[in-house]
Amino acid sequence: MYVASANATISKPVTRGLKLFADGANIQDMLSIYAAGRADGFTTNPTLMRKAGITDYAGFARAVLERINDLPISFEVFSDEFEEMEAQARLLASWGENVYVKIPVTNTKGASAAPLIRNLARDGVKVNVTAIMTLRQVANTLEALTDDVPAIVSIFAGRIADTGRDPVPVMSAAVAMAETRPGLEILWASPREVFNIHQAQACGCHIITATPDILKKLDMAGMDLDQLSEDTVRMFHNDALAAGFRL
Repeated sequence: MYVASANATISKPVTRGLKLFADGANIQDMLSIYAAGRADGFTTNPTLMRKAGITDYAGFARAVLERINDLPISFEVFSDEFEEMEAQARLLASWGENVYVKIPVTNTKGASAAPLIRNLARDGVKVNVTAIMTLRQVANTLEALTDDVPAIVSIFAGRIADTGRDPVPVMSAAVAMAETRPGLEILWASPREVFNIHQAQACGCHIITATPDILKKLDMAGMDLDQLSEDTVRMFHNDALAAGFRL
């Protein structure tokens, strides 16, 4: 996989220095991506699982872990009460050494999850702190984590961009804040396009998530733009013929 520039110069692998985690909850997609070696890890969340039609959380997670046990996989708690959230987190963590437990940075009432994150990290639970949007939340999360237990700090750059704000300064600042914290990785979450991978690299992020659709687009890296234009015109033409359009 290669980087595409404006003049289609191919210079280096797309994800060099950046881990790519496949984001989704379709088990067949996950296993296909795993078998092809196209991801360095996997992430899920309750919304993705619901969209995939999953009703048995434990059954889904265990089925995935039976087949993928050598790459990081993040499963998320879903309680809104911190005491129950902690029980869910410890249960999820017990299912595999490669499990990272996703903990939302706050509950639905806006209460910080930092005390829970601190307790879990100090007990050796690998966490993936999720739904982070601000540098204040990053700072609170980093303060709660320990240096000797691996952890992921997931900042939703795509959702920040959805508000009309540039996420790059936030991501760059977060990377700088974590620079002296070994074992803590900054993750660019909710990417919208392949170009976000290049932005994440430039910021120094450690990980970026990608949906199966974005993973497929990686094959376009380095493609000649004139050829891409011709292919696009051909797509429009063939679809018009297939639809039987007449004027």
